[in-house]
Amino acid sequence: MIGVPFLWLFLFFMLPFFIVLKISFAEADVAIPPYTEIYSFVEQKLQVILNLGNYVMLSEDELYISAYLGSLKMAFISTVLCLVIGFPMAYGIARANKDTQTVLLLLIMMPTWTAILIRVYAWMGILSNNGLLNAFLLHIGVISEPLQILNTNLAVYIGVVYSYLPFMVLPLFANLVKHDLSLLEAGSDLGSTNFNNFWKITVPLAKNGIIAGCMLVFIPVVGEFVIPELLGGPETLMIGKVLWQEFFNNRDWPVASALAVVMLAILIVPIILFNRSQAKELEGKA
Repeated sequence: MIGVPFLWLFLFFMLPFFIVLKISFAEADVAIPPYTEIYSFVEQKLQVILNLGNYVMLSEDELYISAYLGSLKMAFISTVLCLVIGFPMAYGIARANKDTQTVLLLLIMMPTWTAILIRVYAWMGILSNNGLLNAFLLHIGVISEPLQILNTNLAVYIGVVYSYLPFMVLPLFANLVKHDLSLLEAGSDLGSTNFNNFWKITVPLAKNGIIAGCMLVFIPVVGEFVIPELLGGPETLMIGKVLWQEFFNNRDWPVASALAVVMLAILIVPIILFNRSQAKELEGKA
């Protein structure tokens, strides 16, 4: 039984990863597929030629460095915004009665049942110069001319937070709903304020939910393509967009594969740190 998940990971993660890794060491070629083979077997001799130039170029070209930094910045700020907005929502749902919890959780999950492309197109209609948001602000007299929101980084943040907020709320709710409320009562009996109870009791107990939610948001946002492509502008430079351009516009599969490998290596770092933190907690409990 334990071999089934390992087989699944090998077929749908390790095998595709090794294929991409192999292509990253090749050279671009006018052929189908558009890259050279890294190994050859001639006269009973196996020759393996690894082209490191793709990785060297990534470290020297400012475009790729800016794309990585832009993706990390976008993912970090979006994760913080999702946490700031999602924690009060999850806390309110966890403290509601059972029937209300079901309705509120349904409201959180219902948008995810619609394709993300349709939801992003809806935001394009809301944020455009003649969209619903500008029309409303003009109607109530807050602004005298339409705001330029679409095709900016602000529009990308709005789209990302809207799309990934459920991935923050649900892990937080699953953690907060298990908290023992008698701890808060004990703190109040000892003279602690509500804010002090929240900061020193609720937040530390919710640490695992916070970490899980942040990882579920941060990791996919780093490689996000659809939202920056549709809502962002020329100044929105993220690695997912650069990957698409290298694969489909430039037909440079080796460079695109190298981009993907480096991106995966960056994303593995928080996963390893999280696993180490969980392992230390388990050792402490044991």
